[in-house]
This record gives sequence, C-alpha cells and structure tokens, in this order.
Amino acid sequence: MRLEFPVPTHVVFGSGTLDQVGALSAQWGGHALIVCGRTAMRRYGFLDRAADSLRRAGLSVTVFDKISANPRSDEIDEAVALAKSRSCDVVIGLGGGSAIDAAKAVAVAGSYDTVRDLIGETLAASPSALPVIAVPTTAGSGSEVTKGAIVTDVVRGFKSGIRGDDIFPKVAIVDPDLTAPLPVAVAVETAFDALAHAIEGYVAARATDESRSHARHAIALIRDHLPLVAAGSTSPQTREAMAHAALLGGVNVACASTCLPHRLQQAMGAVRRIDVPHGRGLALLYPAWLRTVQPHAKDGFADVAEALGHHDIHQAVSGVLDTAGLATGLEGWGFTSRDIDTFVDGISGNLDNDPTPDIDTDLIRHIYADSFRTP
Repeated sequence: MRLEFPVPTHVVFGSGTLDQVGALSAQWGGHALIVCGRTAMRRYGFLDRAADSLRRAGLSVTVFDKISANPRSDEIDEAVALAKSRSCDVVIGLGGGSAIDAAKAVAVAGSYDTVRDLIGETLAASPSALPVIAVPTTAGSGSEVTKGAIVTDVVRGFKSGIRGDDIFPKVAIVDPDLTAPLPVAVAVETAFDALAHAIEGYVAARATDESRSHARHAIALIRDHLPLVAAGSTSPQTREAMAHAALLGGVNVACASTCLPHRLQQAMGAVRRIDVPHGRGLALLYPAWLRTVQPHAKDGFADVAEALGHHDIHQAVSGVLDTAGLATGLEGWGFTSRDIDTFVDGISGNLDNDPTPDIDTDLIRHIYADSFRTP
C-alpha cells in the first residue's frame, strides 16, 4: 500500500515489508547499525530477518540491543561509540517508539561529547547526521514519521526531546505483521498513545484542517479496532488499521505537535523509582487534563467525542480507558503526592500549543493532583 503524507519520510506500508529493509537502506549507506531492545526482536525473529535483508543488499551489519523501554542517555552514548568504532553510516531503528527514538538520537549525536548535550534542544541541520530507517513493531508512537526523539538524561534525571529536521527518518517501513506478537497490555498502551496524538492534533493551537482530517480518520480506526485489540485480536485487518492509525497520529505530531499531556508525561520520568510506559502514562493523566482543558476547546472536544461515538468527551475517553484496561490513577502505579514537586521540576518543552491559556505551575500541580483520582 502506498500512503502519502506531508512529511519528508518515505513510508512503505504493508504485510511483509520488513524484508525490504535491505533494499531500502542500501541507497543510504553501506554499514547499518541496528538499534533495538534486549530480547523481543531476537525472540520474534525480526532482528535476524532485518539483518539477513541488509546483508543480501550488500550492507554490513552491527547490532546494538540494549535499549530500555524509556531510552537512556548512557545507552545512546554507548551506541554512538559502537557506531563510530564500526564506521556505521546508516541507523536502523527496529522496535517500538523507544527503539526508534534511540536510533534517531544516535544518528544526530555523533559529533557531540554526549547525547545529554542535545536533550531539550532543537538542532540545526548538520552534515554529520546519519540517515535513519525506522521499522516500528508497535502501533502507537508514530515515531517513524516524526522529528523528535525522547531521551532520559540519567545524570540530571531529566526526560525531554531532541528535535530537528535531521531526526526525521528517511524511510519508515510499516509492516503490520510485526505487531502480531505484542502482549495485549503493550498493544492497548501504544494504541492509547496513537489516540492521544489524534485528539491533541485536533485541538492543538497549531491544528490545521489537515491535522483534524487525519485525527478524525485515526480516531475512527481506533474506535472500531481498539476493542478487538483489547480482546486479543491479531487479525490482519486489526493490525493494519491500528498501524495506519499510528501513522496518522505520528503525522499529526510532526505537523501540529502535541499538547500538555505529553509534557506532563515526559516529566514523570524524573521519578526514577517508577518506569511507566509512555502510553500508560498518558492514560493516567488524560481524564484530569480533559477536566481542565475541555472548557477552552468545547467545539473541538465535541467533535472528538462524536468521532468516538459519544456526546461527552469525558464519557468517551473514560469508555476507551475502561475497554483498554487503562482506567487507574497515579496511585495505582505507586506514585504519591510527594512526587508532584519532582514532576513539576521536570516539565520542559513548549506549553503554548495546548488550548488552555496561561498555563502556570499551579495549573500543572492541579492536573497532577487530580490524576491521583481514579477515573
């Protein structure tokens, strides 16, 4: 399937497209660094398939398989050192959003002492940046078509984005077959991330007619297929629909960016004793954010609720959370009210894209405090 989007990334979508990674990478380099997590890509055979495809296309292959669920600066620095030592000239991100974000960070960090110098920054174009080929194995983050990479600075305890046009992958290979082995818990968490991208791309200050169109399409796909995902369906139709929704959400991130929930969730990474998956973290915060923001974007949220099959946005999102098994508050993950100060100190990024005017520390504290209440 050929899909056209307003991003510079060339998207290849369809069953079996993982096996094209070699041919699609060959024009970008001769020695590939595959960046992935520690176990799943080997267990499911995806790493071997990707490496075999690359070698058949004439590329040498080096593997870095130490990426955590929330990529860490020390992991990125180690991967950069490996890429330099092996003269790698193209980076393959194979896995969920974390692996792809890590690959994008590796690609731009080679001329710096440490990737920590880049976290929270928007980068100018650089000839030293390596090309990235993104191969997502989850349906949610949309990182395969965005110009950001979220990384945790393990020295400062600070989680934020590295952004810049060099971070856009050159190619995104979206093979819905790769999501078949996902545990249901991971599938619904990543699906909520895709839904959040759609909702925020609809109501954001930077939203456009095009982002709203993408959002409506993504919301409809998620509305119809998330219940099947939550019930354990791995049918080809469900996998393709969710992969398509994730892509649409990623395009919205690239074009309209995100709203306050993404800033709030990233800041939760400053509490080091608890490592919450990104989609799950958004789900913890969304009801409280909606209670705060809905009066400032009534028409937009009414449209979103209607697209989800409801008249009320709070009921609509609550229904999604219930269906997905994500309806809990911050206390359900072991957070306490004492963590709010740490959250607030970790806030970074642009807050002006949210519909809520005059966002200040008091409002941020209120949303976090309200998120301890079970939806």
